[in-house]
Amino acid sequence: MSIDLTNPIFSNEDAARKHFEALHWPEGPICPHCGVINQATELKGASTRPGLYKCRACEEQFSVTIGSVMESSHLPLNKWAAAFHLMASSKKGISAHQLMRQLGIGSYRTAWFMAHRVREAMAIRETTPMGGEGEIVEIDETFTGTKPGVEKRRGYAHKNVVLSLVERGGAVRSFHVDSETHHQ
Repeated sequence: MSIDLTNPIFSNEDAARKHFEALHWPEGPICPHCGVINQATELKGASTRPGLYKCRACEEQFSVTIGSVMESSHLPLNKWAAAFHLMASSKKGISAHQLMRQLGIGSYRTAWFMAHRVREAMAIRETTPMGGEGEIVEIDETFTGTKPGVEKRRGYAHKNVVLSLVERGGAVRSFHVDSETHHQ
């Protein structure tokens, strides 16, 4: 996948906000307070910040950053868009120092905060059950790497155990487990 770094979402805050709004609200603004879809008015005026909406149902104000990792941040949204891109496309990860240099962020502390928030957003939290009526879920384990502090020897006793659940024609979930011993 190729990303055009000359895209305005990486250099223009208004374009980045419109991008996040299109991703987060494909069918129109959704009020985070009452859940009403497409019943909000964008507030405009000299004293109003860009991207602020007011729900016509509950009269509360909100923006696209409410409920996201970007909430309560003073960083421009184009810097957030660039940080998400850099961290997602970096094969071996990216340090807060490198993020600070590449995005022109003023302090290490801010870059560290941003990096942790982006990692939090990228964390996968699957809570939906697998399988269901008529569905088949298979399970298998594999051994990889070396456990810390364990001497290498023949076999797999010195290896880490990874357990995978595979739903036929569906999702796959993998977990690190302490051992492959069966418990009932």
